[in-house]
Amino acid sequence: MKIIDLSLPIDDTLVETHDAKIERITHAQGVEHFNWVVMSKQPNGQARFDKGERVATADEIPDGEMLSLEIVNSSVHMGSHVDAPFHYGSTCEGKPAKQIMDVPLDWCYGQGVRLDFTHLEFPVAISKKDVIDALDKIKYKLKPLDIVLIWTGGDELLGTDEYVNKYVGMTTEAVEYLLDQGIKMMGIDTIGLDRPCSLMFKEFLSTKDKSKIWPCHFLGRRREYCHMERLGNLGAIPKPFGFTVSCLPVKVRNAGAGWSRVVAIL
Repeated sequence: MKIIDLSLPIDDTLVETHDAKIERITHAQGVEHFNWVVMSKQPNGQARFDKGERVATADEIPDGEMLSLEIVNSSVHMGSHVDAPFHYGSTCEGKPAKQIMDVPLDWCYGQGVRLDFTHLEFPVAISKKDVIDALDKIKYKLKPLDIVLIWTGGDELLGTDEYVNKYVGMTTEAVEYLLDQGIKMMGIDTIGLDRPCSLMFKEFLSTKDKSKIWPCHFLGRRREYCHMERLGNLGAIPKPFGFTVSCLPVKVRNAGAGWSRVVAIL
């Protein structure tokens, strides 16, 4: 068995609309943190801590080190993640939309199909015809609950302005075609499934045409599906189908998305 990592990390070095912030407490700093945690729960403990009193010294801790600790303040849309129907709107198909903890797990583990759109360039968006052509090229017929991976090569731009503003997104017609085949989970190696915000927002604000703003996302208000964003390394999968995808999301309470360690299994 071979497992290929298709995930990008939650990265606090990236400058984005909702930056991730990670506080890292080292092993050595953990000794002080341990003292603070214990003493802050004791009567007058904070004042005693501030005066220099300690309940344990580094010499009393094995190797002078405590456990490392990272405290992450991040949008659930940083790093590789799964968007649930609740992200798209409060209702879906006339019912309360599924939150990430409600997404059926059989949507998140199944046969994978990688469609190659690396020949397309910004500002082109992937059309229904592009999807049909990509399937014809690999001679594959989609089955219900296949997990479709949309390979654009966009992850190679990570850390640049182009990653945020100049990538190849999907059209609603392309997404609807996949849904018509029984697809419930798809994923893309860009920051978003729709076209870049810079294009969408400009067109919407100049026209106030409702169809111009988050069309693929808002499609999820009338047709139930999930999608992954910020995938990576799709080119490492050695064949376009005949592999398994696992994209089980973290159960974040009352949330519209959850981080996922997405992998391809051969």
